[in-house]
Amino acid sequence: MNAYGGRRGQARRDAMTVEIGYAVLSAAFAAAVVYGAVAGPALLFALPAPMEHALSWTASALASVLFLARVVSVLVRFQ
Repeated sequence: MNAYGGRRGQARRDAMTVEIGYAVLSAAFAAAVVYGAVAGPALLFALPAPMEHALSWTASALASVLFLARVVSVLVRFQ
């Protein structure tokens, strides 16, 4: 519903669709970069198994948090 009680126009729905797509894609890119930066040494160098596991887990956690934070921040800013 818009401010006057009517339905949203097609342009508004299209804008929301584009914004959601931008939020998801930019968040996925940022999460991939963070994951690569944190887990990269474990993939490139021969590190002890506990260190590889810790880097991989930390990278996954940071990437997940960053993904959610980026999506939420883009969509909140759109409103």
